[in-house]
Amino acid sequence: MAYEVAITPKGVRNESRTRRCGIDKENRKSKNKKLKTTMANHKSSKKRIRQTATKRAHNRLYHKTARNAVKALRNTTEKGAAEALLPKVSSMLDKLAKQNIIHKNKAANLKSSLALHVNALA
Repeated sequence: MAYEVAITPKGVRNESRTRRCGIDKENRKSKNKKLKTTMANHKSSKKRIRQTATKRAHNRLYHKTARNAVKALRNTTEKGAAEALLPKVSSMLDKLAKQNIIHKNKAANLKSSLALHVNALA
């Protein structure tokens, strides 16, 4: 049996058994969902698929949040506001690097460039 897993920002939804060779007409029409058809045979592998989709959605959310925080800090022109925001963004990047969502060197490079930006503000 084929299983479809619709990946949404909040995790896995709409898991349903379908025909082996195709996707339902309703799911084919929806463009806002990413559908992935898998051929899981074991109970544990089906569970692993659900866990992976949930973790991926979680990691994407926090990675996007960190990118938005970095953009906000780079767009800041006031030194006081930038100095207040820098420790928060740095800790956010450190947490992402610790959880292997981003590489530790990328986190270090971002923190360095942000510190240079804040110090250059007048």
